[in-house]
Amino acid sequence: MKSIEKQTPARIIALGFMAVILTGSFLLMLPVCVKPGVNLHYVDALFTSTSAVCVTGLIAVDTADTYTALGQAIVAFLIQVGGLGVTSVGVGVILALGRRVNLKERLLIKEAMNLDSGKGIVCIVKNVLKTTLCFEGAGAVLSYLVFSRDYPPLKALGISLFHSVAAFNNSGFDILGGLQNLTGYKDNILLNLTTSGLIIFGGLGFLVIMDIAGKRSFKKLCLHSKAVIVTTLILLAVGTVLLRLTEDITWLGAFFTSVSARTAGFTTFPLSDFTTAGLLTVTVLMFIGASPGSTGGGIKTSTLFTLFHTIKGAATNTQPHAFHYKIPQEAFYKAAIVTALSSLVVISGILCMCVLEPGLPFEDIMLEITSAFGTVGLSTGITPGLSPLSKLLEVLIMYIGRLGPLTIVTIWIFKPDTSVSFPEGSISIG
Repeated sequence: MKSIEKQTPARIIALGFMAVILTGSFLLMLPVCVKPGVNLHYVDALFTSTSAVCVTGLIAVDTADTYTALGQAIVAFLIQVGGLGVTSVGVGVILALGRRVNLKERLLIKEAMNLDSGKGIVCIVKNVLKTTLCFEGAGAVLSYLVFSRDYPPLKALGISLFHSVAAFNNSGFDILGGLQNLTGYKDNILLNLTTSGLIIFGGLGFLVIMDIAGKRSFKKLCLHSKAVIVTTLILLAVGTVLLRLTEDITWLGAFFTSVSARTAGFTTFPLSDFTTAGLLTVTVLMFIGASPGSTGGGIKTSTLFTLFHTIKGAATNTQPHAFHYKIPQEAFYKAAIVTALSSLVVISGILCMCVLEPGLPFEDIMLEITSAFGTVGLSTGITPGLSPLSKLLEVLIMYIGRLGPLTIVTIWIFKPDTSVSFPEGSISIG
Protein backbone atom coordinates (compact mmCIF):
# COMPACT_ATOMS: atom_id res chain seq x y z
CA MET A 1 0.00 0.00 0.00
CA LYS A 2 2.82 2.40 0.90
CA SER A 3 4.53 1.75 -2.45
CA ILE A 4 1.30 2.70 -4.27
CA GLU A 5 0.92 5.89 -2.24
CA LYS A 6 4.41 6.96 -3.31
CA GLN A 7 3.50 6.75 -7.01
CA THR A 8 2.58 9.82 -9.03
CA PRO A 9 -1.12 10.45 -9.79
CA ALA A 10 -0.51 9.66 -13.47
CA ARG A 11 0.90 6.24 -12.62
CA ILE A 12 -1.89 5.39 -10.21
CA ILE A 13 -4.52 6.32 -12.82
CA ALA A 14 -2.71 4.24 -15.47
CA LEU A 15 -2.42 1.25 -13.13
CA GLY A 16 -6.08 1.64 -12.14
CA PHE A 17 -7.24 1.46 -15.74
CA MET A 18 -4.96 -1.50 -16.38
CA ALA A 19 -6.32 -3.34 -13.33
CA VAL A 20 -9.93 -2.80 -14.43
CA ILE A 21 -9.13 -3.95 -17.98
CA LEU A 22 -7.45 -7.16 -16.81
CA THR A 23 -10.21 -7.88 -14.28
CA GLY A 24 -12.84 -7.33 -16.96
CA SER A 25 -11.07 -9.65 -19.39
CA PHE A 26 -10.99 -12.48 -16.83
CA LEU A 27 -14.66 -11.96 -15.96
CA LEU A 28 -15.64 -12.08 -19.64
CA MET A 29 -13.87 -15.42 -19.97
CA LEU A 30 -16.08 -17.04 -17.31
CA PRO A 31 -18.42 -19.74 -18.69
CA VAL A 32 -21.47 -17.91 -17.27
CA CYS A 33 -20.56 -14.87 -19.38
CA VAL A 34 -20.11 -16.69 -22.68
CA LYS A 35 -23.00 -18.17 -24.65
CA PRO A 36 -23.06 -21.97 -25.08
CA GLY A 37 -21.18 -23.19 -28.13
CA VAL A 38 -19.08 -20.01 -28.47
CA ASN A 39 -15.31 -20.53 -28.43
CA LEU A 40 -13.93 -17.28 -27.01
CA HIS A 41 -10.17 -16.70 -27.10
CA TYR A 42 -8.56 -14.67 -24.31
CA VAL A 43 -7.17 -12.10 -26.77
CA ASP A 44 -10.74 -11.33 -27.86
CA ALA A 45 -11.91 -11.04 -24.24
CA LEU A 46 -8.98 -8.71 -23.49
CA PHE A 47 -9.80 -6.71 -26.63
CA THR A 48 -13.46 -6.38 -25.58
CA SER A 49 -12.55 -5.35 -22.03
CA THR A 50 -10.01 -2.78 -23.25
CA SER A 51 -12.45 -1.39 -25.80
CA ALA A 52 -15.14 -1.07 -23.10
CA VAL A 53 -12.95 0.50 -20.40
CA CYS A 54 -11.35 2.83 -22.93
CA VAL A 55 -14.90 3.64 -24.16
CA THR A 56 -13.95 2.82 -27.73
CA GLY A 57 -16.44 0.40 -29.25
CA LEU A 58 -14.17 -1.58 -31.57
CA ILE A 59 -15.19 -5.23 -31.37
CA ALA A 60 -13.28 -8.41 -32.16
CA VAL A 61 -16.44 -10.46 -31.51
CA ASP A 62 -20.09 -9.40 -31.59
CA THR A 63 -21.21 -8.49 -28.07
CA ALA A 64 -24.77 -9.83 -28.41
CA ASP A 65 -23.83 -13.04 -30.21
CA THR A 66 -20.90 -13.89 -27.91
CA TYR A 67 -21.86 -12.89 -24.38
CA THR A 68 -24.78 -13.83 -22.16
CA ALA A 69 -26.93 -11.24 -20.40
CA LEU A 70 -24.42 -11.29 -17.52
CA GLY A 71 -21.52 -10.81 -19.91
CA GLN A 72 -23.30 -7.91 -21.58
CA ALA A 73 -23.98 -6.36 -18.16
CA ILE A 74 -20.27 -6.61 -17.35
CA VAL A 75 -19.43 -4.88 -20.64
CA ALA A 76 -21.89 -2.09 -19.76
CA PHE A 77 -20.33 -1.77 -16.29
CA LEU A 78 -16.83 -1.55 -17.81
CA ILE A 79 -18.06 1.16 -20.19
CA GLN A 80 -19.52 3.11 -17.27
CA VAL A 81 -16.33 2.83 -15.21
CA GLY A 82 -14.22 3.78 -18.21
CA GLY A 83 -16.40 6.75 -19.09
CA LEU A 84 -16.58 8.20 -15.61
CA GLY A 85 -12.96 7.35 -14.92
CA VAL A 86 -11.60 4.84 -12.43
CA THR A 87 -10.80 7.57 -9.91
CA SER A 88 -14.25 9.20 -10.11
CA VAL A 89 -15.94 5.84 -9.54
CA GLY A 90 -13.58 5.12 -6.65
CA VAL A 91 -14.32 8.45 -5.00
CA GLY A 92 -18.05 7.87 -5.58
CA VAL A 93 -17.80 4.57 -3.69
CA ILE A 94 -15.88 6.28 -0.88
CA LEU A 95 -18.59 8.94 -0.57
CA ALA A 96 -21.32 6.29 -0.62
CA LEU A 97 -19.59 4.53 2.29
CA GLY A 98 -19.54 7.77 4.25
CA ARG A 99 -15.75 8.13 4.28
CA ARG A 100 -13.82 11.37 3.82
CA VAL A 101 -11.81 11.90 0.64
CA ASN A 102 -8.15 12.37 1.53
CA LEU A 103 -5.58 14.64 -0.16
CA LYS A 104 -4.10 11.88 -2.35
CA GLU A 105 -7.53 10.99 -3.71
CA ARG A 106 -8.24 14.65 -4.43
CA LEU A 107 -4.99 14.90 -6.40
CA LEU A 108 -5.99 11.84 -8.41
CA ILE A 109 -9.32 13.41 -9.36
CA LYS A 110 -7.57 16.67 -10.26
CA GLU A 111 -5.19 14.78 -12.57
CA ALA A 112 -7.87 12.55 -14.10
CA MET A 113 -10.29 15.38 -14.89
CA ASN A 114 -7.64 17.91 -16.01
CA LEU A 115 -8.66 20.38 -13.30
CA ASP A 116 -6.64 23.53 -12.64
CA SER A 117 -7.11 23.36 -8.87
CA GLY A 118 -8.24 20.97 -6.18
CA LYS A 119 -11.05 23.18 -4.88
CA GLY A 120 -14.53 21.70 -4.66
CA ILE A 121 -13.47 18.31 -6.01
CA VAL A 122 -15.94 16.33 -3.89
CA CYS A 123 -18.79 18.54 -5.10
CA ILE A 124 -17.61 18.12 -8.70
CA VAL A 125 -17.59 14.31 -8.39
CA LYS A 126 -21.11 14.33 -6.94
CA ASN A 127 -22.32 16.53 -9.81
CA VAL A 128 -20.61 14.26 -12.35
CA LEU A 129 -22.42 11.21 -10.97
CA LYS A 130 -25.76 13.05 -10.87
CA THR A 131 -25.30 14.40 -14.41
CA THR A 132 -24.47 10.93 -15.71
CA LEU A 133 -27.54 9.42 -14.05
CA CYS A 134 -29.85 12.11 -15.46
CA PHE A 135 -28.59 11.89 -19.05
CA GLU A 136 -28.44 8.10 -19.13
CA GLY A 137 -31.89 7.82 -17.55
CA ALA A 138 -33.44 10.18 -20.07
CA GLY A 139 -31.62 8.45 -22.92
CA ALA A 140 -32.86 5.02 -21.81
CA VAL A 141 -36.49 6.22 -21.70
CA LEU A 142 -36.33 7.74 -25.20
CA SER A 143 -34.48 4.72 -26.59
CA TYR A 144 -37.09 2.39 -25.09
CA LEU A 145 -39.79 4.13 -27.14
CA VAL A 146 -37.95 2.92 -30.23
CA PHE A 147 -36.68 -0.51 -29.21
CA SER A 148 -40.00 -1.53 -27.61
CA ARG A 149 -41.52 -1.65 -31.09
CA ASP A 150 -39.14 -4.41 -32.19
CA TYR A 151 -38.39 -6.36 -29.00
CA PRO A 152 -40.28 -7.78 -25.99
CA PRO A 153 -40.56 -5.28 -23.09
CA LEU A 154 -37.83 -6.79 -20.88
CA LYS A 155 -35.32 -7.18 -23.71
CA ALA A 156 -36.14 -3.72 -25.03
CA LEU A 157 -35.44 -2.31 -21.56
CA GLY A 158 -32.06 -4.06 -21.42
CA ILE A 159 -31.10 -2.84 -24.88
CA SER A 160 -32.21 0.72 -24.04
CA LEU A 161 -30.19 0.86 -20.82
CA PHE A 162 -27.11 -0.59 -22.52
CA HIS A 163 -27.46 1.77 -25.48
CA SER A 164 -27.87 4.84 -23.29
CA VAL A 165 -24.80 3.99 -21.21
CA ALA A 166 -22.75 3.32 -24.36
CA ALA A 167 -23.93 6.50 -26.11
CA PHE A 168 -23.39 8.95 -23.22
CA ASN A 169 -19.96 7.44 -22.55
CA ASN A 170 -19.09 7.78 -26.23
CA SER A 171 -18.62 4.05 -26.71
CA GLY A 172 -20.03 2.48 -29.87
CA PHE A 173 -21.01 -0.90 -28.39
CA ASP A 174 -24.39 -2.40 -29.19
CA ILE A 175 -26.22 -5.60 -28.26
CA LEU A 176 -28.45 -5.90 -31.32
CA GLY A 177 -26.41 -8.77 -32.78
CA GLY A 178 -25.13 -9.65 -36.22
CA LEU A 179 -22.51 -6.87 -36.26
CA GLN A 180 -25.27 -4.57 -37.52
CA ASN A 181 -24.87 -1.75 -34.97
CA LEU A 182 -27.59 0.84 -35.75
CA THR A 183 -27.83 0.31 -39.51
CA GLY A 184 -31.37 -0.97 -39.09
CA TYR A 185 -32.39 2.36 -37.55
CA LYS A 186 -30.75 4.72 -40.05
CA ASP A 187 -34.09 6.41 -40.80
CA ASN A 188 -35.42 6.51 -37.23
CA ILE A 189 -35.29 10.19 -36.32
CA LEU A 190 -35.96 9.73 -32.58
CA LEU A 191 -33.17 7.19 -32.03
CA ASN A 192 -30.74 9.13 -34.21
CA LEU A 193 -31.35 12.39 -32.36
CA THR A 194 -31.42 10.75 -28.93
CA THR A 195 -28.13 8.98 -29.57
CA SER A 196 -26.59 12.12 -31.06
CA GLY A 197 -27.67 14.19 -28.06
CA LEU A 198 -26.13 11.71 -25.61
CA ILE A 199 -22.89 11.61 -27.60
CA ILE A 200 -22.62 15.40 -27.88
CA PHE A 201 -23.23 16.10 -24.20
CA GLY A 202 -21.00 13.21 -23.16
CA GLY A 203 -18.28 14.61 -25.41
CA LEU A 204 -18.58 18.21 -24.17
CA GLY A 205 -17.18 17.30 -20.77
CA PHE A 206 -18.73 17.40 -17.32
CA LEU A 207 -17.19 20.77 -16.43
CA VAL A 208 -18.73 22.39 -19.52
CA ILE A 209 -22.13 20.86 -18.77
CA MET A 210 -21.99 22.16 -15.20
CA ASP A 211 -20.84 25.58 -16.43
CA ILE A 212 -23.80 25.74 -18.84
CA ALA A 213 -26.25 24.61 -16.14
CA GLY A 214 -24.90 27.16 -13.65
CA LYS A 215 -24.63 30.26 -15.85
CA ARG A 216 -27.23 29.59 -18.58
CA SER A 217 -25.77 32.29 -20.80
CA PHE A 218 -23.04 31.93 -23.42
CA LYS A 219 -21.57 35.33 -22.53
CA LYS A 220 -21.08 34.32 -18.89
CA LEU A 221 -19.33 31.04 -19.67
CA CYS A 222 -15.61 30.64 -19.05
CA LEU A 223 -13.12 30.62 -21.95
CA HIS A 224 -12.78 26.83 -21.87
CA SER A 225 -16.53 26.27 -22.19
CA LYS A 226 -16.85 28.78 -25.03
CA ALA A 227 -13.91 27.21 -26.88
CA VAL A 228 -15.35 23.70 -26.53
CA ILE A 229 -18.88 24.66 -27.60
CA VAL A 230 -17.83 26.74 -30.62
CA THR A 231 -15.29 24.17 -31.84
CA THR A 232 -17.80 21.34 -31.38
CA LEU A 233 -20.49 23.15 -33.39
CA ILE A 234 -18.07 24.00 -36.21
CA LEU A 235 -16.77 20.42 -36.43
CA LEU A 236 -20.29 18.99 -36.44
CA ALA A 237 -21.40 21.37 -39.21
CA VAL A 238 -18.29 20.95 -41.38
CA GLY A 239 -18.30 17.16 -40.89
CA THR A 240 -21.97 16.90 -41.84
CA VAL A 241 -21.57 18.94 -45.02
CA LEU A 242 -18.41 17.11 -46.15
CA LEU A 243 -19.94 13.67 -45.53
CA ARG A 244 -23.14 14.62 -47.35
CA LEU A 245 -21.12 15.82 -50.33
CA THR A 246 -18.78 12.83 -50.48
CA GLU A 247 -21.18 9.98 -49.65
CA ASP A 248 -24.53 8.74 -50.92
CA ILE A 249 -26.27 9.13 -47.57
CA THR A 250 -29.08 11.28 -46.16
CA TRP A 251 -28.55 14.52 -44.27
CA LEU A 252 -29.60 12.68 -41.10
CA GLY A 253 -27.02 9.99 -41.82
CA ALA A 254 -24.32 12.57 -42.50
CA PHE A 255 -25.11 14.42 -39.26
CA PHE A 256 -25.16 11.21 -37.22
CA THR A 257 -21.86 10.03 -38.69
CA SER A 258 -20.28 13.43 -38.04
CA VAL A 259 -21.44 13.25 -34.41
CA SER A 260 -20.39 9.62 -33.97
CA ALA A 261 -16.96 10.17 -35.50
CA ARG A 262 -16.17 12.52 -32.63
CA THR A 263 -15.34 9.42 -30.47
CA ALA A 264 -18.65 7.53 -30.23
CA GLY A 265 -18.39 4.83 -32.91
CA PHE A 266 -22.04 4.09 -33.70
CA THR A 267 -22.86 3.55 -37.37
CA THR A 268 -26.09 3.88 -39.31
CA PHE A 269 -24.35 3.56 -42.70
CA PRO A 270 -21.54 0.98 -43.18
CA LEU A 271 -18.14 2.67 -43.48
CA SER A 272 -17.04 -0.13 -45.81
CA ASP A 273 -19.19 1.57 -48.48
CA PHE A 274 -17.62 5.01 -47.95
CA THR A 275 -15.34 6.66 -50.49
CA THR A 276 -11.72 7.52 -49.70
CA ALA A 277 -12.72 11.17 -49.22
CA GLY A 278 -15.42 10.17 -46.74
CA LEU A 279 -13.05 7.91 -44.79
CA LEU A 280 -10.48 10.72 -44.64
CA THR A 281 -13.12 13.11 -43.28
CA VAL A 282 -14.10 10.58 -40.61
CA THR A 283 -10.43 9.96 -39.76
CA VAL A 284 -9.74 13.67 -39.19
CA LEU A 285 -12.83 14.01 -36.98
CA MET A 286 -11.75 10.96 -34.96
CA PHE A 287 -8.24 12.34 -34.47
CA ILE A 288 -9.61 15.63 -33.11
CA GLY A 289 -12.10 13.85 -30.84
CA ALA A 290 -14.10 15.22 -27.93
CA SER A 291 -13.24 17.63 -25.12
CA PRO A 292 -11.13 17.50 -21.93
CA GLY A 293 -12.86 15.99 -18.91
CA SER A 294 -15.35 14.19 -21.13
CA THR A 295 -15.99 10.53 -21.91
CA GLY A 296 -14.30 10.85 -25.32
CA GLY A 297 -10.76 10.71 -26.68
CA GLY A 298 -8.69 12.32 -29.44
CA ILE A 299 -6.41 15.34 -29.12
CA LYS A 300 -9.49 17.27 -27.90
CA THR A 301 -11.40 20.27 -29.24
CA SER A 302 -9.67 22.73 -26.90
CA THR A 303 -6.30 21.62 -28.30
CA LEU A 304 -7.43 22.40 -31.85
CA PHE A 305 -8.93 25.71 -30.69
CA THR A 306 -5.67 26.73 -28.99
CA LEU A 307 -3.51 25.75 -31.96
CA PHE A 308 -5.74 27.61 -34.43
CA HIS A 309 -5.83 30.88 -32.49
CA THR A 310 -2.11 30.79 -31.68
CA ILE A 311 -1.22 30.20 -35.34
CA LYS A 312 -3.69 32.91 -36.33
CA GLY A 313 -2.01 35.30 -33.89
CA ALA A 314 1.43 34.49 -35.30
CA ALA A 315 0.20 34.99 -38.87
CA THR A 316 -1.41 38.36 -38.09
CA ASN A 317 1.32 39.46 -35.65
CA THR A 318 -1.18 39.84 -32.83
CA GLN A 319 -1.45 38.41 -29.36
CA PRO A 320 -3.33 35.07 -29.40
CA HIS A 321 -6.80 35.71 -27.98
CA ALA A 322 -10.41 34.60 -28.16
CA PHE A 323 -13.64 35.92 -26.63
CA HIS A 324 -11.71 38.85 -25.09
CA TYR A 325 -9.35 36.45 -23.27
CA LYS A 326 -5.62 36.04 -23.85
CA ILE A 327 -4.61 32.46 -24.63
CA PRO A 328 -1.74 31.50 -22.30
CA GLN A 329 1.53 30.50 -23.93
CA GLU A 330 1.65 27.42 -21.69
CA ALA A 331 -1.62 26.25 -23.26
CA PHE A 332 -0.06 26.41 -26.72
CA TYR A 333 3.00 24.46 -25.58
CA LYS A 334 0.82 21.72 -24.13
CA ALA A 335 -1.45 21.66 -27.21
CA ALA A 336 1.57 21.35 -29.51
CA ILE A 337 3.07 18.54 -27.42
CA VAL A 338 -0.23 16.63 -27.26
CA THR A 339 -0.71 16.93 -31.04
CA ALA A 340 2.86 15.87 -31.78
CA LEU A 341 2.74 12.87 -29.44
CA SER A 342 -0.69 11.84 -30.73
CA SER A 343 0.52 12.02 -34.33
CA LEU A 344 3.53 9.90 -33.40
CA VAL A 345 1.32 7.24 -31.78
CA VAL A 346 -1.07 7.10 -34.75
CA ILE A 347 1.66 7.03 -37.41
CA SER A 348 3.62 4.36 -35.50
CA GLY A 349 0.45 2.29 -35.10
CA ILE A 350 -0.38 2.56 -38.81
CA LEU A 351 3.16 1.52 -39.75
CA CYS A 352 3.10 -1.50 -37.41
CA MET A 353 -0.28 -2.68 -38.67
CA CYS A 354 0.80 -2.25 -42.30
CA VAL A 355 3.64 -4.66 -41.50
CA LEU A 356 1.39 -7.08 -39.59
CA GLU A 357 -1.50 -6.94 -42.08
CA PRO A 358 0.06 -6.39 -45.54
CA GLY A 359 -3.09 -7.56 -47.33
CA LEU A 360 -5.35 -4.83 -45.94
CA PRO A 361 -5.99 -1.52 -47.79
CA PHE A 362 -4.09 1.45 -46.34
CA GLU A 363 -7.22 3.57 -45.81
CA ASP A 364 -8.82 0.78 -43.77
CA ILE A 365 -5.73 0.52 -41.56
CA MET A 366 -5.49 4.31 -41.18
CA LEU A 367 -9.11 4.54 -40.05
CA GLU A 368 -8.77 1.52 -37.74
CA ILE A 369 -5.70 2.83 -35.89
CA THR A 370 -7.04 6.39 -35.64
CA SER A 371 -10.32 4.96 -34.34
CA ALA A 372 -8.43 3.01 -31.67
CA PHE A 373 -6.39 6.05 -30.61
CA GLY A 374 -9.40 8.39 -30.61
CA THR A 375 -11.36 5.76 -28.64
CA VAL A 376 -14.05 5.94 -31.31
CA GLY A 377 -14.95 2.45 -32.43
CA LEU A 378 -15.64 3.12 -36.11
CA SER A 379 -14.26 0.54 -38.52
CA THR A 380 -14.67 -0.66 -42.07
CA GLY A 381 -15.22 -4.14 -40.63
CA ILE A 382 -11.65 -5.45 -40.53
CA THR A 383 -11.38 -5.78 -36.73
CA PRO A 384 -12.69 -9.36 -36.24
CA GLY A 385 -10.34 -10.71 -38.91
CA LEU A 386 -7.16 -9.18 -37.52
CA SER A 387 -4.35 -11.39 -36.26
CA PRO A 388 -3.77 -11.72 -32.48
CA LEU A 389 -0.71 -9.45 -32.70
CA SER A 390 -2.70 -6.76 -34.52
CA LYS A 391 -5.43 -6.96 -31.87
CA LEU A 392 -2.83 -6.58 -29.11
CA LEU A 393 -1.44 -3.56 -30.98
CA GLU A 394 -4.91 -2.00 -30.95
CA VAL A 395 -5.29 -2.83 -27.25
CA LEU A 396 -2.13 -0.81 -26.56
CA ILE A 397 -3.24 2.10 -28.74
CA MET A 398 -6.72 2.20 -27.14
CA TYR A 399 -5.06 2.27 -23.72
CA ILE A 400 -2.78 5.15 -24.73
CA GLY A 401 -5.68 6.98 -26.35
CA ARG A 402 -7.88 6.75 -23.25
CA LEU A 403 -5.19 7.92 -20.84
CA GLY A 404 -3.74 10.44 -23.26
CA PRO A 405 -0.20 10.38 -24.66
CA LEU A 406 0.90 13.19 -22.34
CA THR A 407 -0.21 11.18 -19.29
CA ILE A 408 1.68 8.14 -20.60
CA VAL A 409 4.84 10.24 -20.93
CA THR A 410 4.52 11.73 -17.43
CA ILE A 411 4.30 8.21 -15.97
CA TRP A 412 8.08 8.02 -16.37
CA ILE A 413 8.78 11.26 -14.49
CA PHE A 414 10.21 10.14 -11.16
CA LYS A 415 11.03 13.51 -9.57
CA PRO A 416 10.56 17.25 -10.19
CA ASP A 417 12.83 18.92 -12.72
CA THR A 418 16.11 19.92 -11.05
CA SER A 419 18.08 20.64 -14.20
CA VAL A 420 20.27 23.72 -14.43
CA SER A 421 19.30 26.75 -16.47
CA PHE A 422 20.96 26.91 -19.88
CA PRO A 423 21.65 30.04 -21.96
CA GLU A 424 19.17 30.64 -24.75
CA GLY A 425 20.37 29.59 -28.20
CA SER A 426 19.25 30.29 -31.75
CA ILE A 427 17.58 27.75 -34.07
CA SER A 428 15.96 28.22 -37.47
CA ILE A 429 12.35 27.06 -37.85
CA GLY A 430 10.37 26.68 -41.07
